Amino acid sequence: MNRRNFAILALSSVLGVFGMSCGSGKSDPKAEAPPPLKVERVEDRNLVQVDHPERFQLAQAVEHLAKPELRVTGTVAPDISRAVPVISLAVGRVVEIDARLGDTVKKGQVLLKVHSSDISGAFSDYQKATADEQLARTQLERAEILYEKGAISQNDLQIAQNAEHKAKVDVENTAEKLRVLGNPTLDRPTGVVEIRAPISGVITDQQVTNAAGVQALSSPSPFTISDLSYIWILCDVYENNLANVRLGEKVDIRLNAYPDKGFTGTISNIGPVLDPNLRTSKVRIEMRNPGLMRPGMFVTATFHGRQAEKRAAVPATAILHLHDRDWVYVPVKDNQFRRTEVVGGDMLPGSMQEVVSGIAPGRQVVANALAFQNSAEQQ
Repeated sequence: MNRRNFAILALSSVLGVFGMSCGSGKSDPKAEAPPPLKVERVEDRNLVQVDHPERFQLAQAVEHLAKPELRVTGTVAPDISRAVPVISLAVGRVVEIDARLGDTVKKGQVLLKVHSSDISGAFSDYQKATADEQLARTQLERAEILYEKGAISQNDLQIAQNAEHKAKVDVENTAEKLRVLGNPTLDRPTGVVEIRAPISGVITDQQVTNAAGVQALSSPSPFTISDLSYIWILCDVYENNLANVRLGEKVDIRLNAYPDKGFTGTISNIGPVLDPNLRTSKVRIEMRNPGLMRPGMFVTATFHGRQAEKRAAVPATAILHLHDRDWVYVPVKDNQFRRTEVVGGDMLPGSMQEVVSGIAPGRQVVANALAFQNSAEQQ
């Protein structure tokens, strides 16, 4: 009986423990927790370690006073005040074009010819006015004779004089209309109107082709002639840089097509409205065309500030141009150097180069960055 009771008691204990574990529904939180996060250190690519750093000579950045400069891009555009549209006063069809887009023309040169019925109508009015003037003159001569004989009153004579004067005015007006329309002679109508250049310049726009129709005083005009002796340069300047731009100041201009030639222009207008998308304002520079500038050319405009700024200057060999950026190597500690990005400026006397930003005067840099870079890659 004792052995039987002991077996029953042991089985009851096992079943009780199993029931408690199933009934509680609790699990070990440590067993269900996610694995711990592993943090891996990324190597600093700008930190370079070399053996025997004493092989590389160091140079100290010196202080350099320079006026702040702002460089922006722009385009050459015709002076709007010197662009004149070529208009036609007659309605008709183009029968001949004597000039093309881009041609240089002189004032009075024939640009195109238009066959128009306006000439025949104007010539008919001229002939009628001429006939009326002859009749009025004949009646005036008769009235003068009758007035001398006492056959008519002075009032009748004055009426005849007034009619003859009005007839002369009509003849002059109709003749002028023919000349304005382009009829070269008053003897007979040609039916063809000659459209001539109002000024000398370059044709910068053409909106007419052969056999096209032309409307009087229509828009767009058949041609636009621009006097390119003076041109505009239009630049976009961000609002943060507008403080460096002032009316009347001189601006250095360099053409992308002729980078070795420098020109000077004057700021004539700063746009009062910003572009809402680009946050820029249009700046207009006026200058005399040296003969090389054509509308649409790209230029680089340099604006000069008034107050000088303190900047660093280092040997030109200390600046490494890599991946379209400028870098210098700055000693950190022991045999470690940090590659620091800078903004290189103009070349200075003594094989020095200006550093606009990135390092301050007094900072030491590797004197020959290219040799240091090659040595570091070989290790």
